[in-house]
Amino acid sequence: MPTRQRIAVLIGLLISAFFLWIAFRNLNPLSIVDELRNINLLWTLVTLVVFFGSVYAIAWRWQFLVNAIKPVPFAPLNGLVWVGYMGNNVYPFRTGEALRAYLLQRNHDVPFVKGMTTIVVERLLDGLVLVTLMLGSLLLTDIVSDDVRRLLQVAAPLFALMTVAFFVLATVPRILRRLGRIVSAILPGKLGEIAGRITADISEGLGGLRSPWQLAGTVFASYLTWLLQGLTYWAMAFAFNIEATLPLMLLVVGAANLAGLIPASPGQIGVFEFFASAVLIASGVNEALALTYALTLHVLVWLPMVIAGFIVLVRQGLGWRAVTQAHQIDVQTAEAPADAPSHT
Repeated sequence: MPTRQRIAVLIGLLISAFFLWIAFRNLNPLSIVDELRNINLLWTLVTLVVFFGSVYAIAWRWQFLVNAIKPVPFAPLNGLVWVGYMGNNVYPFRTGEALRAYLLQRNHDVPFVKGMTTIVVERLLDGLVLVTLMLGSLLLTDIVSDDVRRLLQVAAPLFALMTVAFFVLATVPRILRRLGRIVSAILPGKLGEIAGRITADISEGLGGLRSPWQLAGTVFASYLTWLLQGLTYWAMAFAFNIEATLPLMLLVVGAANLAGLIPASPGQIGVFEFFASAVLIASGVNEALALTYALTLHVLVWLPMVIAGFIVLVRQGLGWRAVTQAHQIDVQTAEAPADAPSHT
């Protein structure tokens, strides 16, 4: 790993450690054990089932975007989503996204840059949906949290502007083509060719935003995904006998996931616990229970997906080395000629 990346990893770990310290600094570890003794295992199982349902919704949403490029069956796409979760949760730099796009190319001949473009669109829609759900939830609850307010002040304009920019580029592709020609003319030789090809692939990768049917399906699946995530968090609240409404849990979902903008460690350790518990504490839940809830939920949505994703990766004929070298795959695949074989 290059020195610059090592520094970035170290900074992420320090950020996670800082948020863990802030969240747990006043907490007696024995109080977590006491809260865990009261957990309802049936509701914990329900939490896990609903969470996997939300992952299926993610794969369904991705299928709308990918099918605008090339039809791909749902089942293999779902497996690649699991791999993506695993990669993002155990290795820095959103490695799972690169792995997902690489396997989409290797297995289904969807060019890497086109696949990555669909994933970027997913991330933008996630941010926009979370912001709208949080704003709606704030209207239905009396939660006042400075941490949530500051998070929304950063996230709302960021995702709104980026989403508008992508929709403009998708619906008026000549802007992107013109930009590609300018960049290709400036860069010498092969670099110009690569830039032109990448620009064309990005334009085609945005195809899912041009079709009314694909767009409607993508937006619907995005809201379904995060509503199921809200039900996941709500089921976990029942497991801990926390009195909560769905709007409150959607606020927890939004705060915990939008906090992913903070460059912390893989899996957002510390950051997730801090923001998820901050909303619950602001609603009147005691600190020990709120932090135990956040910690347990994080483990529950982290560990099964890591295991499931790694199993799928092994079945793809790959292993841990593929995760650690995903960014090399990223560069090599993006630079490959459009007509080059994509299977390894």
